[in-house]
Amino acid sequence: MAARTEGPARAPGFSLIELLVALAVLALVVAGLLNLAGESARTAAHVEQRILAGIVADNLAAEAMLADAATLAAPADGVAHLGGRDWRWRRTATVTGADGLLRVDIVVVGEDGGQAAYAWVFR
Repeated sequence: MAARTEGPARAPGFSLIELLVALAVLALVVAGLLNLAGESARTAAHVEQRILAGIVADNLAAEAMLADAATLAAPADGVAHLGGRDWRWRRTATVTGADGLLRVDIVVVGEDGGQAAYAWVFR
């Protein structure tokens, strides 16, 4: 058999191009994971705000159920403190078509000014 002549023996390992491609793919994956982690943190903060505002609205609705009709007739607003935050709230009552039935609307607004929760009580 005749001996084959080839170029220089290739060393095992990655070439520079293969390494650069692998690093580019890794950079894209890391950037995507960081974006996902940031979005998860924003979503968790939004959910926390909605839950706390809902608790404030539920507390005010329970107070409205216990209040007399004269107290509910006048619109009211105030600030409630819960979860280390201040929540502005506004309560209005309207008479419905049914005899003696009042609809009480409660709007709770967070520190950032966005409406966070509603509660409706029929009494």
